[in-house]
Amino acid sequence: GQEKYGLLNVTKITENGKKVRKNWLSSWAVLQGSSLLFTKTQGSSTSWFGSNQSKPEFTVDLKGATVEMASKDKSSKKNVFELKTRQGTELLIQSDNDTVINDWFKVLSSTISNQTETDEAIEEEIPDSPGIEKHDKEKDHKDPKKLRSTKVSSIDSSEQKKTKKNLKKFLTRRPTLQAVREKGYIKDQVFGANLANLCQRENGTVPKFVKLCIEHVEAYGLDIDGIYRVSGNLAVIQKLRFAVNHDEKLDLNDSKWEDIHVITGALKMFFRELPEPLFTFNHFNDFVNAIKQEPRQRVTAVKDLIRQLPKPNQDTMQILFRHLKRVIENGEKNRMTYQSIAIVFGPTLLKPEKETGNIAVHTVYQNQIVELILLEINSIFGR
Repeated sequence: GQEKYGLLNVTKITENGKKVRKNWLSSWAVLQGSSLLFTKTQGSSTSWFGSNQSKPEFTVDLKGATVEMASKDKSSKKNVFELKTRQGTELLIQSDNDTVINDWFKVLSSTISNQTETDEAIEEEIPDSPGIEKHDKEKDHKDPKKLRSTKVSSIDSSEQKKTKKNLKKFLTRRPTLQAVREKGYIKDQVFGANLANLCQRENGTVPKFVKLCIEHVEAYGLDIDGIYRVSGNLAVIQKLRFAVNHDEKLDLNDSKWEDIHVITGALKMFFRELPEPLFTFNHFNDFVNAIKQEPRQRVTAVKDLIRQLPKPNQDTMQILFRHLKRVIENGEKNRMTYQSIAIVFGPTLLKPEKETGNIAVHTVYQNQIVELILLEINSIFGR
């Protein structure tokens, strides 16, 4: 992975899906693999070096993140870009130096687009050392002099060298993924796992989590207004995702998950996070060509393509689409139609490997394909 470091101004604006107050800090940013670490600058009182629990101020997992230049309503400063993580945290990153900000923007964009399954960041999987950050924040809060010193705008070169050395030390001390897995902090993931591998691990052809969610929604959610269209609370969905990835025994009837939109949100997230979409990258263009054919030929073409997909993809697709059909059949209660379900699921289940050309046109085809399968479900999958 790429490595880069330097001084940037940074503030969180959302954390785990919740808005937080802006608080710009001058921070050392270090890009290492798929992690972006932010550390306090050396001038700050509670520098994290030297404490025996060396820990960066915070770490951002770039897998599944997005980066774009920030709109004026996000910040009045110049040279600001916005980084959104899959976990629902949004940061604004700024530098007065045009070249610096452009470099970072380029490197982060390419890092994000090059992310692969194998490069797993393990930050969120490792229990934090409790109490350290809270304690530091309180110290800062009480002493305005120290607070001012956080905004040190430049660091002399000997300090920079020291910082780099300490960072190297910290990064090399991080346990390997293998070691962490052996300690039992990480099991093989469910979210973000390759579909075939996950099914093989579970000795089936449809992921257990998918079946669990569908059964739950069919028991409690078919008459809920806007089911699948309404978003659940992202912070709670993330908690559910974490529980699924870490805990064999999952009870969806637990009061923690009582909001049905959390269950549907987690199911949508599961499909969104598959490294390869359910309709597989290499068949994307074939499906688009199929939907462009004469109405009479479309169904046969789509049916033939589905038969070429791997078994787990076919079986998971069948279970999901039969479920979505039942959702639509309860439309007088939940107000979901073929079209509204297709809009929700089209871009999640079908996408090209590289977004080229007109995304709006893709979206139309994505939705039409999903809608066709729902309408013609019995002729495609049999009765």
